[in-house]
Amino acid sequence: MTNPSDTSFSEAPYFILPLRNRALFPGAVVTLPIGRPQSVALVRTLRPGNVVAALLQRDPEQEQPTLSDLHHIGVLGVVRSVESAGSDSFRITIEGEVRVEVRMLVQTQPYWRASGERVEDVDDDGEEAFLLAEALAEQLVDMGRRNNSSVDAVLALRHRPGPFADQVAAFLGLAGTEAAELIAAVNVPERLRLVLAHLVQARERAELKQRIEQEVRQTVNRSQREALLREQLRIIKRDLGEDSQSESGRLREKLEEVPLTEEARKLAERELRRLDDMIPMQPEYHVIRTFLELMSELPWGARAETSIDLDAISAKLDADHYGLQEVKRRILEHMAVMQRARNPRGTILCLSGPPGVGKTSLGQSIADATGRPMVRMALGGMKDEAEIRGHRRTYIGAMPGRVIQGLRKAQVKNPLMVLDEVDKLGQSWNGNPENALLEVLDPEQNGTFTDHYLEVAFDLSEVFFLCTANNIDQVSAPLRDRLEIIEISGYTQEEKEHIARKHIIPKLLDEFGFGPEDWHITDQALHKLIHEHTREAGVRQLKRELTRICRRLTLRAAKAQTESEAYVVDLPQLDEILGRPKFHAESAERTAVPGVAVGVAWTAAGGDILFVESSKMPGSGRLELTGQLGSVMQESAKAALAYLRAHSQELGLTTDFFDKTDVHIHFPSGAVPKDGPSAGVTILTALTSLFTGRCVRSDTAMTGECTLRGRVLPVGGIKAKVLAAHRAGIKRFILPKRNREELEEVPEDVRADLDFVLVEEMSEVLSAALEAAGEELSYSLKKTSAPVSVPL
Repeated sequence: MTNPSDTSFSEAPYFILPLRNRALFPGAVVTLPIGRPQSVALVRTLRPGNVVAALLQRDPEQEQPTLSDLHHIGVLGVVRSVESAGSDSFRITIEGEVRVEVRMLVQTQPYWRASGERVEDVDDDGEEAFLLAEALAEQLVDMGRRNNSSVDAVLALRHRPGPFADQVAAFLGLAGTEAAELIAAVNVPERLRLVLAHLVQARERAELKQRIEQEVRQTVNRSQREALLREQLRIIKRDLGEDSQSESGRLREKLEEVPLTEEARKLAERELRRLDDMIPMQPEYHVIRTFLELMSELPWGARAETSIDLDAISAKLDADHYGLQEVKRRILEHMAVMQRARNPRGTILCLSGPPGVGKTSLGQSIADATGRPMVRMALGGMKDEAEIRGHRRTYIGAMPGRVIQGLRKAQVKNPLMVLDEVDKLGQSWNGNPENALLEVLDPEQNGTFTDHYLEVAFDLSEVFFLCTANNIDQVSAPLRDRLEIIEISGYTQEEKEHIARKHIIPKLLDEFGFGPEDWHITDQALHKLIHEHTREAGVRQLKRELTRICRRLTLRAAKAQTESEAYVVDLPQLDEILGRPKFHAESAERTAVPGVAVGVAWTAAGGDILFVESSKMPGSGRLELTGQLGSVMQESAKAALAYLRAHSQELGLTTDFFDKTDVHIHFPSGAVPKDGPSAGVTILTALTSLFTGRCVRSDTAMTGECTLRGRVLPVGGIKAKVLAAHRAGIKRFILPKRNREELEEVPEDVRADLDFVLVEEMSEVLSAALEAAGEELSYSLKKTSAPVSVPL
């Protein structure tokens, strides 16, 4: 017996699927319920891509038909999907391809197979066929307009009379004997006449239904009658040429004042004509009116008066933001290029850095200094591509994309548009909005950006796009390639104190109704607030703590019956309001025992210190890793242990020491995922400290990737890591020698507080990191050089 999965489209005999009443036409797709045992036996073996011949029964009520009970001309179709609908029932989706004439059965069990051959259309290219197709198309268009239904997909085949007739038959939903008669009509002109007759009947039924509905509407209430009278009045005014007061007339006047593109003008005129032919009670009337209102409100030619005064921009950036000198220089360079370039199109700026460092407010400063209105688009959590490109107007509740909505709000075509949190875009079955941004942020493409709702190109080349992100690595490579990335690592202690004095506190005083003389925080209290109550790259938590102080003082002022003297927040008052400190300099306490080292990690919220704790116990040489580590960090731990096993003699350990000892390495803050190669140096140092009994210096942090041969390789995020170590009170920082150039990006006051040790080999790391012992470790490996201490 042959399996249906082995049947190709061109092979015969064909597998037969009897149909009771629902017909399959060539070019149409139908989903059929399958329940009869013989049909179920066939469908159980079918797979997508198999071919079956669908034949209509002469009597739909017959439960067990024979071949003589079927129409011999049917349709050969391709199975698209098979779904179970219960224990003994299925739903099968078939796409019709060509007609087939079945001659005789060659198999009856467990399902039918029959011999036959394909049937080709006759007189498909004659003049008569084309004339009948045109007549059929006219009737179909008129019927679609009357019923407010779309027939564009069917009309696309009007130049192929045979397939066009089949598609119209499927559109009309013909079934039973009518469908069988059309399927058997291989002569195309004859088939077109039959379809035309059915279409005329359907149109007459629709007109009859419409007349009945009109008679029913005559019994409507007073409010509906008033609406009908108003519509009649609108038609009368239009016939008298007084349509300037109508809805379409007002929209036409507004559109004439807007400098639309030629393409947009043609589309607007077409929709205005459609609006004239409709009554307000039709649902599509409001869709078209909303679309035309959007067209009239978009800034097709309106521009804000902008100026690029580099001195003014620099002064504005300095007034609004303290520090960030490298970031400001990069912004000024970008603005200088825009000022001098003949074609202002260029790269798109992207400010990347931890939260609270002023990325969005930098955009507001640029907008204020250049005279552009700012539009902010929050991208965090956006999963639907239509949020960027808009929805097609065929959908209920369709809206334009966020880009077009932003331009409508700005009322100019050259605003500054901030795309906030571009790294937090999501994706779902609705598409990937990140891919839609590729066109928006490409200067070579966004001049002809097409929103699905708008359907015509809109020029975005004059928009100043500014993106922000916390972790630029989460942005796809194609989108990252379109951005000029400016890194913002965070603020130092001195910069935070200045920002608090000059920016945060004056704003809070004004917000809470205080004057500059009402309260004051001392330098010692502010220093302790920043150092012990916040540990962040930005100043958002700092502002939050200062707000707590303002709320407490507001309550105190509200309870006081008379004016009191100025309130001074000193160390005792700070502890009373904020409670005990949240952060402590705990490196000395935690590194007081062997086996603990201080590393530094880069996170999306800025750099942070990272403790590595290790412990040994009698066992069988097993390595245990905890702390929610990624695969790269686990491999770094294994490489570090392998390096120490290979150099056990230099450590003064017996050859079987590792075989009798279990090692446990733990990274605290176990709920936080950790990964990356830069902890390799820290892990090896912690293990060496554990095995030798020598503590790691409490004032030292380190970063770098370690190889099996003991080489120290460079890592990324040096500036953020150095700032994190400085915030934690670290005084010595060990890092790869090949990262020396990146230290130039670190602020001078931070470099002055730290002693940098540049290394190339792990022997140099251990010499610099471990506390002195009675006897120094000796290494048989050749040292390339001594550790370089760089007092930058």
